[in-house]
Order: sequence, then structure tokens, then C-alpha cells
Amino acid sequence: MSVRIGSVPTRIRMSTAAPAMTDALVGALAGCTGASTSQGPGGDVPYVAPSANASAVNKEIERDKADAEASEADAADAELEEAINRPQVVRDIFAGLQATYHDGCTPGDGNCAYFLGRVNDQLTGLDKSMRADTERPDHFKEPLARISALRTTPAGDNSTANLEKHRKQLLGTRDRINTWMQGHPEDHR
Repeated sequence: MSVRIGSVPTRIRMSTAAPAMTDALVGALAGCTGASTSQGPGGDVPYVAPSANASAVNKEIERDKADAEASEADAADAELEEAINRPQVVRDIFAGLQATYHDGCTPGDGNCAYFLGRVNDQLTGLDKSMRADTERPDHFKEPLARISALRTTPAGDNSTANLEKHRKQLLGTRDRINTWMQGHPEDHR
């Protein structure tokens, strides 16, 4: 290899030049690494305490965790809302209606308003679930007709006085639907 310094060519043998170049390079790099101070990497780099970095990382982890929990909560809320709006299976609603079958009330007592409201709610839910059964659209024709006839009687007024006024129609509809459902056990078992 030849090295030209100025205008005078000089030959240096590779075997003697390599160690000298290596020593020079190591010396230069060693000078760079020795530039650290007790405050950090160098005077021109601002000092950041390790706890500040850890705190920032922890805040980010907490924020990510909170975002994930919020997303899960939103998904759960959406699922709950869908379940509330989705009609229940006919057999599940019918079971609730059957639970009222051996109950009764005397108009004017405090339990009557609750009881008749419960029967009315079960009949409303049964109507909704039977209409949602798209596999057998005409199967529930008779109970749906009975519930529709009942709906014209209270005319949407679910007040205690109105439900007590139509107590006989509410309980009669419940009993007729119960009889019909007992004749169709595949719908509720």
C-alpha cells in the first residue's frame, strides 16, 4: 500500500501500519467514551432522572389498561343492551307467566298492583317473543290474537287503577294462553 503525504510518496508495509492505525482508532474512541459526567452522558444532554422515565412508562401502562377496561365495558354494555332488546325465547317468558299462575290478588290491596303489573309484563314479553319466532310465523296465531285483544282493553294504560279495572281480562288471557301452551309442550320444554 502506498500513502502519499504531501507530494512525497511513502511506502508503509501493511503489517506495520495495521497495528498503528488500530491503536490510533482505539485511542480516539476511548476519548469519546470518557466524556460522561455524574449527571449523565454529557453536559449538552439534559439529565432525566430514571424515576421520571419509569413514571412515564407506568402512566402509559395505566392509560393502556384503562383504555382496555373501557373498551371491555363498552362491549359488555353493548351486549347487555342487545340482550335487553332481543326478545327472549318463548319458553323462558312462558315460565315467568306460569310463575304467576297460582298467585292472585284482591283489588285494592298493595300486592294487586304489583301482581297485575307482573302478569301484564309477562304477556307483553310473550307477545314480543312469539312475534320474533320467524321459524314458525303462524304457529302462535291463537295466543297472539288473545294478547292483541287484551291490548285493546287496557289501551296502553298500565296504571294500577286501570290494571285492576281489567283484572278479569288480564287473568283470563293468562289462563287461556297457559291452556294453549300446555297443549303445545314443544314450545316450553
